[in-house]
Amino acid sequence: MRPAKRPLPPLDGPSLERLALRYVERFATTRVKLATYLNGKIRLRGFDGPVPDTLLIADRFVAAGYIDDRSFGEARARALARRGLGARRVAGALHHAGIGEEDSAALAAAIADRAVESALIFARKRRIGPYATALADRPTREKHIAAMIRGGHDFGLARRIATMAPGDDVDALIEPA
Repeated sequence: MRPAKRPLPPLDGPSLERLALRYVERFATTRVKLATYLNGKIRLRGFDGPVPDTLLIADRFVAAGYIDDRSFGEARARALARRGLGARRVAGALHHAGIGEEDSAALAAAIADRAVESALIFARKRRIGPYATALADRPTREKHIAAMIRGGHDFGLARRIATMAPGDDVDALIEPA
């Protein structure tokens, strides 16, 4: 029989700093995500003394350059676009990650530029429109449009892609830069 684990001692200031430093060295993160992580650790283990403001700790890490919300947001937006997710889903993911309005607004133009590319990736993965094996009937086309909308794509773009015949040229959708 295995002996019961000893409970971990409550955190103090230096141990909380070490946890924060270890977290940012292992994971790309945002200011809000780091503060949430630290709050969870304090809830789990307790704190010896008055509980510090974890957002202040995160702000110090931002000032030191360990955390950059905008570069995190750019990387996350690119990754989600490569998966074929649309602007609304990307914006929701950035909001959930704690990216502020100012950084989100700065990323909005780049997200909009990749809208058609990510919609085509989504369509290719799901075999919608030009990537389908056969012409879809109306109920199937409506399901494809709904799937693209749930994926965060604009209704008009989703409809244009879903109504394309299999093998149609997708270059007509891509606007010249």
